[in-house]
Parts: sequence; C-alpha cells; structure tokens
Amino acid sequence: MISVSACRHVLCVFALAAGLFSAASDAAAADKPFATWMKEFKAEARQKGIDAQLLQQAMPDTMKPIDKVIELDRKQPEGTTSFDDYLARIVNNARVEKGVTRMLNYRTLLGRVSEAYGVEKEVVVALWGVETNYGDYTGGFDIVNALATLAYDGRRSDYFRGELLQALRILQEGHVRHGNMKGSWAGAMGQVQFMPTSFFKFAEDFNGDGRRDIWGTQADVFASAANYLAQSGWKKGQPWGRKVVVPDTLDRNMLGVNNSYTLQFWHDRGLRLPDGKPVPYEGYAQASVVQPSGPGTSAYIVYDNFKVILKWNRSSYFATSVLTLAERLRDGVKVQSAITNRSGG
Repeated sequence: MISVSACRHVLCVFALAAGLFSAASDAAAADKPFATWMKEFKAEARQKGIDAQLLQQAMPDTMKPIDKVIELDRKQPEGTTSFDDYLARIVNNARVEKGVTRMLNYRTLLGRVSEAYGVEKEVVVALWGVETNYGDYTGGFDIVNALATLAYDGRRSDYFRGELLQALRILQEGHVRHGNMKGSWAGAMGQVQFMPTSFFKFAEDFNGDGRRDIWGTQADVFASAANYLAQSGWKKGQPWGRKVVVPDTLDRNMLGVNNSYTLQFWHDRGLRLPDGKPVPYEGYAQASVVQPSGPGTSAYIVYDNFKVILKWNRSSYFATSVLTLAERLRDGVKVQSAITNRSGG
C-alpha cells in the first residue's frame, strides 16, 4: 500500500528518487561545519557561472541549516491512508466548487493554453488544485536555504547540491526575486511545485515578459503545467480510464500500469463496470488495471493519459485523484454555464 503521507506531491517524488546517489558521497557533506561547506559550495558555484553578489545575497554568511527541513526529510511515515479516504479528502466538494470558479474566472486564458499545448483545461486546473489548492498553499520555505540544508545534511547531498545550483541559476536569470522564491521543504517551487531542474525543462513564459514565473503569473503557471503534460505524451481528447469491478478470482500479478492486455482479455477474466456491463471500447487496443488500495477496494481500467500523470507523480493515488477532479471540474463548469445561459447572464 502506498504511504500517502510520505509522498503527496511531485516534489516528494523527485526528492525520494534522489536515493540514487552514493551513501559515501552523501555522508561526506555533513562531516564539516556548515560555514565550511557553504564556502566550498560557493567556490564551486562561482566556477559554474553564478554571480558572486547573488551568492552573497541568497546565501549570506549568517545562513544556517533549517532544523524543520532536516526533521521533515528524515521523518518516516507513521501509517497509511486508504485510497478511498485519500480520494474523499482530495476531491471534496469545496475543492471542486473552488476549481469551477477558478476555471470560469480564467476561461479565456485556459482556452489559449489548452489550444497551444493540446491539454484539456480541466486537467491543468486539477493539477493546480491538487498540488497547491489553486495556488493558495505553495509552501513558505526559502528555497535556497532549504536546498542548502538538504545538500549539506548528507543523505542525498549530490542530488540537492545540483538542485541548489539550478535554483541559483533561476535567480540569476531573473525569473523570480529571491524574496519570492518560496516553496516546499524539499525544494519544489511555485503554484505547480516544480523542482529547479524541472523548471528548466518545463516552465514556460506564456505571457512573453521574459520570465518564467510559476509563482505569481497565471499564464506561466498554466502553460508550465500543460507543457509538462504535453512533453510527457498527453493525448488531448483521449480517455484516461474508468472505474471497474475486479473479481476476487483475478490473478493480482496481472494488475498494475506495467501490465497491459486487451479489453477482451480483461472481459474474459470477469472485469466489468460497476453496473455489470462490459467495459466499452474507447480507442485503445490494450489497457491496464490499477487497484491502489488492494483487494476489495476501488479499481480502475486505465490508458495512456493516466500513465502521463504518473510521470508527474508516481503515485496511483495522486494520478487517479487528479483525473477524477478534472472530470468533476469539467462537469461543474458545464452545469454552471448552463445555469448562466438560462438566466441570460
């Protein structure tokens, strides 16, 4: 079972993936005083083109490791949350209503973004909603200080050292002021929670002002999320999946996004819609089945677009919740638009 508390957003996926680096290299970082480590890091940053004045401003000599960041990084999950509980918490009526309002407020801009990148506007808004509650909760940590803390602390110093260098590069290029470069304890930034390396891969300057502002410019926020999905293989107009009932007799080794079979294959093994009808053909020769919380719980037959969301965050909890929210937002906008049209507004 997936521990939701351990990895709620994409920032955690990138942070946890950093375990690729050697333990010996990581352990070496924290064996010296922070001031010594910072002096050596600044020398490396200067060699890699980071301006000395920027370094002093963003990493003053008075900078200290953030204890809370170290605590959060080392904290082990204390329990697990069932998928149904997670879904109910993430896709609640308040979040749906708020998302519908935001979609209507940004209708024109979202339409332009959707057209430019080939990604449905409700999917962009759903990601925005799940990641930061539509930009309202982006994290209050100073990104440079948080990344410096993690780079120094030693568990994954190589990974976070690289992210810190990219964060400084973002500042040097003028995309955001240091005082506004806030985000999560693990270094994910802005309304779409990109790590600095992801910023350079996917962030967009959609309003053409020369900055990729994922913190405060909605055009850039929406375009950056859409660009991530577009580059990851999103297919506009294609279904992501639907809820199904998995028979108890099904071999569980067949489940999971890495296993794809024809719809006939699934039908022959008893897979049905909740109303007992066969799964309809939706343009895909093959499909996968996921059951995030295990036997006897909610299951879904999923297609390629579901797997694209998994590139953003590898949790089936996250992907299913985002796409379920997108459906609720789409339907909510239709209802609200119909009411407005009837009233002549």
